[in-house]
Amino acid sequence: QVQLVESGGGLVQAGGSLRLSCAASGRTVGNYAMGWFRQAPGKEREVVAARSREGSKTYYPDSVKGRFTISRDNTKNTLYLQMNSLKPEDTAVYYCAADTRPTYYTVTLYANSYDYWGQGTQVTVSS
Repeated sequence: QVQLVESGGGLVQAGGSLRLSCAASGRTVGNYAMGWFRQAPGKEREVVAARSREGSKTYYPDSVKGRFTISRDNTKNTLYLQMNSLKPEDTAVYYCAADTRPTYYTVTLYANSYDYWGQGTQVTVSS
């Protein structure tokens, strides 16, 4: 069992930055491929960052590439999402997720491949 709790969301002006945290308990985040997703009202959940279990591979869609960075601190058992140059279209609920399959060097891009999810944290970017 893995429990994931996100924090760090809030209201920010366009161009600002936020860092989201995803604290894990039960298992270490270093044991799994991890990802960050977001879901805006009326839209499907989409991946915004993903990291392979061993950490050398990451994925970002074009919409956030160069602005978002996924990272992991194994000592704190926490996953992070640094978000810079935020835009109003980044407004959404953000979720972290863990893929417990025995992958090692691959990133997981699809929501239905993840086993565990946090409760989400709201990010609102004002123009």
